[in-house]
Amino acid sequence: MAVEQHRTSLGKSELQDVLREMLLIRRFEEKVEERFRAGDLPGFLHVAIGQEACAVGVCRALEDGDVIASTHRAHGHTLAKGTHPNELMAELYGKQEGCSHGYGGSMHLYDVERGNLGANAVVGGGLPQITGAALAFKLRGEPRVALSFFGDGATNIGTFHEALNLAQLWQVPAVFVLEDNKWAESTPESQHSPIRDLSERAKAFGMKALKADGQDVEVVYRTARKALDHARGGEGPVFVHLETIRFSGHYIGDPQVYRDRDEARELRETRDPIELLRAKLEVSDEDFAALDAEVTEIVEGSVEFAKNGTDPAPEDALKNVYA
Repeated sequence: MAVEQHRTSLGKSELQDVLREMLLIRRFEEKVEERFRAGDLPGFLHVAIGQEACAVGVCRALEDGDVIASTHRAHGHTLAKGTHPNELMAELYGKQEGCSHGYGGSMHLYDVERGNLGANAVVGGGLPQITGAALAFKLRGEPRVALSFFGDGATNIGTFHEALNLAQLWQVPAVFVLEDNKWAESTPESQHSPIRDLSERAKAFGMKALKADGQDVEVVYRTARKALDHARGGEGPVFVHLETIRFSGHYIGDPQVYRDRDEARELRETRDPIELLRAKLEVSDEDFAALDAEVTEIVEGSVEFAKNGTDPAPEDALKNVYA
């Protein structure tokens, strides 16, 4: 399949848009954490504060028609794929105006119209889904790519190995993006992985692997662009290993007794992807404050939109249940 090769760099104006998008995700997640602690939001909540460059860099490299599957840490992916903050916040509040019409909540965010095939509370649950979608694209002769996000803990799950094995065997246009924050919920990678470099996992399947700094959004974008072009060109699936940092705990309220607090504080101070991009673009304090105020207003507006949304009717609880 012959496809157009796309440039693998972003201009300054695009990077300014990227900074805004990353900051919007950060402020959205901070607000969500605040409202969860206040008792407004039900269920469990997982934020990806510190991992914004992975979501934005990868999703910005996607083309129209490409699809993703996410994880239980899905807010950033969902916003980066194009869902409006109002729709996402409404979903977290369980309202009909939400992207999953109130049925999904934080861990089951779907927006099929925008190419988001869903978050998944099951670790590694999106991997076989993406292999299947990519197979459909290949059989239809469509120049589309299916992409799955997952964490380091998922590399020990059976569906990870099954999905990658079949994807490589069938040579489908899939990209598997490992967001490696090295914690697998609350277990250090050194205790759950037999190897220190998880990009080596791809070798078991004969799959092409790319590795990048997940805190540098430009590097993430370039790496994702290469992977997507490879898969879209009919050359088979790609494993993308992004080394990233989760600033927060596994879930809101996680005491993080497994983590060195001084090290975590140092990483937040020196490896924040937003601050790294801001420094590269030489954004002044005044301009950054204006940008911050803009995205904060959007986030505050999303909360008001959600609070004024429509509660699902009790009799709708069994709709869309097929088994």
